[in-house]
Amino acid sequence: MKRGAKGGGFLATVSAVPVFLLFLLALGLFALVPRRFAYSFGAGAGRLLYPLFRKRRRIAIDNILKAGVAKTPEEADRIARAAFGHLPGHICEAIKVPSVVNAGNWREHLDVSGGAPEAVELLLERTGRPILLVSAHHGVWEAATNVLSFTRPMIAIARTMNNPVAARWMERRHFRGPVTVIDKNRGFTPDVMRKWRAENAAMTILMDQHASPKHGVKVDFMGRPAWTFTTAVRLAAKTGCPIVVGSFVRVAPFKYRLVGGPPVAFPPDVDMKEGARILNARLADVIRTCPEQYLWSHRRWR
Repeated sequence: MKRGAKGGGFLATVSAVPVFLLFLLALGLFALVPRRFAYSFGAGAGRLLYPLFRKRRRIAIDNILKAGVAKTPEEADRIARAAFGHLPGHICEAIKVPSVVNAGNWREHLDVSGGAPEAVELLLERTGRPILLVSAHHGVWEAATNVLSFTRPMIAIARTMNNPVAARWMERRHFRGPVTVIDKNRGFTPDVMRKWRAENAAMTILMDQHASPKHGVKVDFMGRPAWTFTTAVRLAAKTGCPIVVGSFVRVAPFKYRLVGGPPVAFPPDVDMKEGARILNARLADVIRTCPEQYLWSHRRWR
């Protein structure tokens, strides 16, 4: 069995090489794009392709209307088109962040005036205690992780890339600071928890994904019931760590502004539904500040 497992891993790596080579080719071509135009390059491509993704377009417009962000289908379509372009624009700019932002200039790229003072203090302090950073697929979650790593280590719970070779390349080259990406399917192992506490890291959780009834609770999100993960609530209740709820929105090339309220704390006996409802309400407030930078096309409400 062990030999088979090793062989399977080797074969999986070998079969991933052609895809990885295409990945490198795309990166090589993208390297020719000037850094200041990276976002425009991705956003322009996204908006150009927007009409071709009919299903996703319908989902986005429907979500925007039902969330009350837009009053007319025309307005919802405008927001959806902008959001459709923001995703590839943000990813393209995030790839260039390590070549622009460094330990000496990171504060020039981060505007924290839109956040509550208590939350800003928790985010930017280098010592003290570990924290939870709860956000959504809103703003510049990829770029912000890179920038924030200059003030405290980051542990990001995310879905890793399917291609193992590309995943290793991204881990080594994309995140230049102390950033640890944990596969969300792996869970919070004892090693992850020890690392979080030992490094006083910020554990980053994107909370706006659909949860199954087995792993979540059904509570309001932007005016509609949605199955919501309770991971952040459970961790905060168990450890006593504060939660900073918010996101960083893009205001200019490589310039990001914090949007969010004061930290949230939960007692050990917190009701999971109430805790999830509070965090959802905070995230909804953040998303409404800049709806053009939210991923409306994913099926949050099922």
